[in-house]
Amino acid sequence: MSAIELEITDNEFLRQFETTIDGQKAKIEYASQERKIFLTKLIMSEEHIEKGYEKDFIIAVFNIIEERNIRLVPTSPIIAKFMRKNRRKYKDLLPVGINI
Repeated sequence: MSAIELEITDNEFLRQFETTIDGQKAKIEYASQERKIFLTKLIMSEEHIEKGYEKDFIIAVFNIIEERNIRLVPTSPIIAKFMRKNRRKYKDLLPVGINI
């Protein structure tokens, strides 16, 4: 499965990262507090999840969070599962004392 290039928008009013894939919206909802962002929910069509696009979306959002130099707490089961599978690469995004 090859990675796709995604344009991510941070909709701060709705507290969600958004992108469009094949004309369909995908979102990762979040809550933020004190230099931490809690990724609470991934909303994406089943068709796109089957194609593996959720990984591309999650990676793109992780990159934005890393650029902002804030910590990440994945409370969404899908995002937490991705974090566990890629623990080595993204462990520095977790707040001190948080293990996934």
